[in-house]
Amino acid sequence: MNITQSLYHSFQRYRTLQTDHVKALPVVILMPHSACNCRCVMCDIWKGNKNLKQLKEEDITGLLDSLKKLGTQQVLMSGGEALLNPYFFRFCAILTRYKIKITLLSTGLTLQNHAEQLVKYVDDIIVSLDGDEPTHNYIRNIPDAYQKLEAGIKQIKQLKPGFKIAGRSVIHKINFRNWPAIIESAINLGLDSISFLPADISSHAFNREVLWSDQRQHEILPDKSELPELLSLLETIISTYHVKFENGFIAESPDKLRKIYQYYAAWHGLTPFPFKKCNAPWVSAVVEADGTVRPCFFHTSVGNIREHSLKKILNSDTAIRFRKELDMATNETCLKCVCYLHLSPGTKLN
Repeated sequence: MNITQSLYHSFQRYRTLQTDHVKALPVVILMPHSACNCRCVMCDIWKGNKNLKQLKEEDITGLLDSLKKLGTQQVLMSGGEALLNPYFFRFCAILTRYKIKITLLSTGLTLQNHAEQLVKYVDDIIVSLDGDEPTHNYIRNIPDAYQKLEAGIKQIKQLKPGFKIAGRSVIHKINFRNWPAIIESAINLGLDSISFLPADISSHAFNREVLWSDQRQHEILPDKSELPELLSLLETIISTYHVKFENGFIAESPDKLRKIYQYYAAWHGLTPFPFKKCNAPWVSAVVEADGTVRPCFFHTSVGNIREHSLKKILNSDTAIRFRKELDMATNETCLKCVCYLHLSPGTKLN
C-alpha cells in the first residue's frame, strides 16, 4: 500500500467511525473450521466437534470483492483449529494474491506437520499457552499438547528463524498461580512475545448454546478469597519481569495487565469491570465456519456470507443500527468482554 492508498484508507476508516457505515475494514477474522483438537477446561468449542462446519473455497473467493472494496489488510484465521480445514492453505494462497496478511491463531498441536507450508503462506502465528508443561497439558486436556507445541515452534524457527510466533494465555482459577511459569515457558519455547487475558465466563461465544451455570463459572472464576493472592502475584510479576514489559516481550503494559485482577474482582462486586477502549465492530468482522457474520466474537449475528456479500451485510440497516446504538459503557456484553480491539484511523497493522 503506497502513501496515497494509505491516506485514503485512513480517511475511509475515519468516515466509518463517524458515520457507522463501513467504508474500510482493516481486519477480518475467519473461522475456517468449527472443530478443535483440544478439550480445554475453559472452552466448549470441542463439545461441538460432531457438528462439523467449515468454510469452503467458494466462501473465500466470494469474500474477495468485499475485502478488496473495504481495503482489508489482515485476516486472522481462528477457530476451532483452522488447520483442521483441509483447504486451509488453498485459502491462504487465494488471500495472499491480494496482498492480505495472514495471522494464524492455533492450538499448536499440528504446527510441526504443516511447518513448511506455514512459513510459505502465513505471516505470523499466535499459539495458546496455558502454563508449564504439566499445567498446559492438563488445561488443554491433551497429554502431549506441550510437547507438540514445542516441536512445532522449533521446526518453524529452524525453517525460518525470523518467523514471528507469539503466545496468548488465558489466566483463570486453574493456572493463575502458574503465571510466572507461563512467562518462563514462553521464553524457553522461543516465542517472540506473550499476551494475557482473563477467561470469558459469561457469553455465548466459544460454542456455548446455553450460558454457563453459576457452578460452572466458579470452576474457572477465582474465588473471592483467592483475589489477594492473585493481585500479589501480579505485582510480583510486574516487578520481576520489568525488562520483559519494557522490551515488549510481555505485550501488555503493567496497567493493562492489572485489569485481569480488576475483571475478576468485578465478578465479586469489589470493583467495576475495567474500562475497555474498543471499536471492533467498526474496524473488523468475524466470519464463522458456517458463514455467519458477527460484529465481534461476542455479539449476535448480522447475516451470512452465503446469502449476501460481506460488504452488504455490514452496511445493512440491522448492522448500521447496531453500531449506532451500541453504548459500550452500558452494554452488558461489552462490560464483561475479555477480548477487545481498538484501531484508530491511522493505526498501521504489522
